Amino acid sequence: MNVIDLHCDALWKLSNKKGNLRFADSQELDTNKLRLQEGNVKVQAFAIFIEPEMKSDQKFQEALDQVDYFYEEVLGKNPEMKQIKQWSDFDTLQDGEIGAFLTLEGVDAVGNDLSKLRTLFQLGVLSVGLTWNNANLAADGAGEPRGGGLTLLGKEIVKLNNENKVFTDVSHLSEKGFWEVMELSKYPIASHSNARALCDHPRNLKDEQAKAMFEKGGLIHVVYNPPFIKEKGDALIDDLVRHIDHLCSLGGIHQIGLGSDFDGISQKVIDLENASQTQNLINHLLKYYSEEQVRGFAYNNFMKHRPV
Repeated sequence: MNVIDLHCDALWKLSNKKGNLRFADSQELDTNKLRLQEGNVKVQAFAIFIEPEMKSDQKFQEALDQVDYFYEEVLGKNPEMKQIKQWSDFDTLQDGEIGAFLTLEGVDAVGNDLSKLRTLFQLGVLSVGLTWNNANLAADGAGEPRGGGLTLLGKEIVKLNNENKVFTDVSHLSEKGFWEVMELSKYPIASHSNARALCDHPRNLKDEQAKAMFEKGGLIHVVYNPPFIKEKGDALIDDLVRHIDHLCSLGGIHQIGLGSDFDGISQKVIDLENASQTQNLINHLLKYYSEEQVRGFAYNNFMKHRPV
């Protein structure tokens, strides 16, 4: 069954290793091409992630370096990998091809210069999260104790996203910031978040947040990171499925997707440890849901709710 995965950090790993990893088959990459093929991942989103400790004047260059790895290492050396630069490109993928598109995980690299964000749009960024866990010039992240919302700059970025039919990703936002995005965004998404009712982690969404997402037509893509799945002990695929069950109970059966966070997580769900094992999750879901519903989680829900 074809799968769309809304979040991985392979570009961050490629950049950290200064190009000394092969995207085609490096064992250090959870989402290398071979593993994507084995897991039947038809489309993979590649996040641009900048370490918050990096000096401000180096951050945009780091973003461009990660984009360069995307173009040269991911796309350039692997003809099966096809860039999705606009939403209609999903419809032109051929058998044997894997779609790949860029996302931005926090706008730290942009600073207060929206021309830099427009440049990233031109390079193919289709989803923008205002923050990682830290605070920046746009908003407070989920890990900022102050818990502030969006700044005027953050609101301008959401409007720019709307104008360019780009998702605004709430996965790392503070709760106050989430609600402000709900007011402003035409295309909200949580690319890699779970249900806080089942695992009380600030990166997860409360029930009222999830309901608001579904009412607005937004998507929530569940994440495979064990600390966001259960509070203690090893995480099993069944534990992840419980988050899908819970989100379905809130009205989201047609708005749930998958966002692994592979290459950005140090702990793994047992039997879901890299992209090659993605079908283990699919087969597990088929025990509890109809084939049509599982195809929704895997691929079709996203296709029906992408910007048009």
